[in-house]
Amino acid sequence: MKRRRIDFNLTQRDLAERSGVPYASLRLFEEKGKASFEAVVKIAFALEAESEFEALFPPRPAKTLQDIIGRPVRQRVRKK
Repeated sequence: MKRRRIDFNLTQRDLAERSGVPYASLRLFEEKGKASFEAVVKIAFALEAESEFEALFPPRPAKTLQDIIGRPVRQRVRKK
């Protein structure tokens, strides 16, 4: 995040204002990597990095032909 912030020519205070994340929280994230998920998302949007979140939970690859052609997509899991 720090590298991207610098590439955008933003100070920590600029990014805090642009993202809506408190300056102290932004500093803590940059220095120690600690932040709420909400703060990380706000920072990502402010730095135009929101598309990288798609890589966090990629779909599982198909294992069988049935996975590819016929099985409906599950919407929830039921307990047995």
